[in-house]
Amino acid sequence: MTIPLTGVPLPDHAALLAALPDLGFSDVWSSEVAGTDAFTPLALASAWSPRLRLGTAIVPVFTRGPGLLAMQAATLAEAAPGRFALGIGASSPVVVGDWNAVEFDRPFERSRDVLRFLRASLAGELVDGSFDTFTVRRFRLERAPAVPPKLLLAGLRGRMLRLAAAEADGAVLNWLSVDDVATARAELTGAPADFEIAARIFVCPTDDAAEARATARRLIAAYLTVPAYAAFHRWLGRGDVLKPMWDAWAAGDRKGALAAIPDEVVDQLIVHGSPAACREHVARYAAAGVTTPVIALLPTRELVAGGAPVLLETLRGLGMRS
Repeated sequence: MTIPLTGVPLPDHAALLAALPDLGFSDVWSSEVAGTDAFTPLALASAWSPRLRLGTAIVPVFTRGPGLLAMQAATLAEAAPGRFALGIGASSPVVVGDWNAVEFDRPFERSRDVLRFLRASLAGELVDGSFDTFTVRRFRLERAPAVPPKLLLAGLRGRMLRLAAAEADGAVLNWLSVDDVATARAELTGAPADFEIAARIFVCPTDDAAEARATARRLIAAYLTVPAYAAFHRWLGRGDVLKPMWDAWAAGDRKGALAAIPDEVVDQLIVHGSPAACREHVARYAAAGVTTPVIALLPTRELVAGGAPVLLETLRGLGMRS
């Protein structure tokens, strides 16, 4: 499950997180865009629900210095030994440049260099030297974790996925259908047998297909017009079907862009239906080769109106012990 849950204050997550393992959830994963940072919700979860595994998907490689990123990862790895996986990725020009005032330059090389730096520093090694995109002088963690976290790299297309297979412990996928998993996995040949494939899966648990599709269209238009995601979906073969959306968006016609997204694409990329139907759909991602399907729960009218009792019942329906 992705945390924090939309509309739920952080302190109110304590009881929900404590309940998740008994509902069949093994992990909680955070993200970092413009809401909470990635580490604080997981630090709280580490204490509130000691049985849960913790992961970030993802922390941008540009928005912290290498040493600070290593320190934050090491701190959480010490707090939850053996239960933490650090997912990193390039993020986007908006998050990195527009919101954090850092130049979004050479994202592949920066991701590779940060991955290599983290591998060495989290193992307790002294890092002293130049990478292609930055230089670090005599850095060593004062509290290197006894159990270093697994390192996962977010990738959308071949080059980054192949880097993940060669140098990371896993890959983080996003915005893909069940059928798309095979395309991504084909770029991960040569990865070790225990290589982790985590995928964030947007889930809208409602029988109201019109509500689910309206929510989904807003998300799809917001994300898949970002150049990296647009290129990703061209690579996946959706160039023709998404071109009307991209054309309308580029012309400033936001309503037209939403209307141009076919139901077929919505139903491929956003899981919706009853909680039981959603659970079965998510299980198909696992059958396709995703080792860690991470639900990102989208709010519905019923969830918002029903509050904590409805949310808990929905989580129970989505959980693998239902």
